[in-house]
Amino acid sequence: MRGHFHELTRSAARIFAGTVLSGALLVIPLASSGGAGPVAASASGGDSKAAATNPCPNGAGYWFAATDGGVFTFGEADFRGSEGARVLNRPVVGIANTPTGDGYWLAATDGGIFTHGDALFFGSEGALKLTQPIVAMAATPTGEGYWMVASDGGVFTHGDAGFFGSMGGKHLNKPIVGMAPTNTGDGYFLVASDGGIFTFGDAVFQGSEGALPLNKPIVGMVATLTGDGYYLVATDGGIFTHNAVFRGSEGALKLNQPVVGMVLTFSGNGYWLVATDGGVFSHGDAPFCGSTGALKLNKPVVAIASF
Repeated sequence: MRGHFHELTRSAARIFAGTVLSGALLVIPLASSGGAGPVAASASGGDSKAAATNPCPNGAGYWFAATDGGVFTFGEADFRGSEGARVLNRPVVGIANTPTGDGYWLAATDGGIFTHGDALFFGSEGALKLTQPIVAMAATPTGEGYWMVASDGGVFTHGDAGFFGSMGGKHLNKPIVGMAPTNTGDGYFLVASDGGIFTFGDAVFQGSEGALPLNKPIVGMVATLTGDGYYLVATDGGIFTHNAVFRGSEGALKLNQPVVGMVLTFSGNGYWLVATDGGVFSHGDAPFCGSTGALKLNKPVVAIASF
């Protein structure tokens, strides 16, 4: 779940806005020279905790969201606020960043939406009674809207997010656990915990794990940058590729905590996985920008986003 943009555009926007990159929440220089420097992670209570000491090359970075709305930032991903100090009606389950990378949305299981930075509010399901809980969200390529999906496959659209169909009211073998839009924003994929794939709009079916016995359930997916393929990730860190390049996995390792999400790098030539303890696993050209794997969290991490 990611917004795509040109890094120079983002840098120029930051300079124009007067953002100080060496402030308390982020002390990585815009153009990293490879020297060591602290990376700050916003803890669930909204405070800053040092969680890594390695700068992130090539302007990379990522955000985590915890169930209490706490947001953790690494590399060039800026902290724009969190819900960590608030009492929420329902737990947070997803995070999506804006195309500029200067803001993000958080989504809760009741469809509540929380905006930070330049992320605009386009509506929510927070005041409605849902048939099933929200399990994931995704932003449109323009950043002018977003989708949410429930475990029964119901899809909710806001802003310029188009509705292209859903699995709501239809029989599913297993619940939906994730979604990914195509690069055009004119379609999306839904994935179930058994690896079943459902396509809508211009999303093209490239295969699934729905008919295979899995060691562990699927928990998320991302589409390739071209939009004609996708990756699925399981709780044991196993990666399943469909018209996408395999860059590695944790499927053969014993993990401390289960994996809950994945996100592609800006180039699309790598990906990060995140576990509930905030442990990060990087593959391909994905640099390790830090993690909370060695910290005690108030609540578990549930989602990851990157620019």
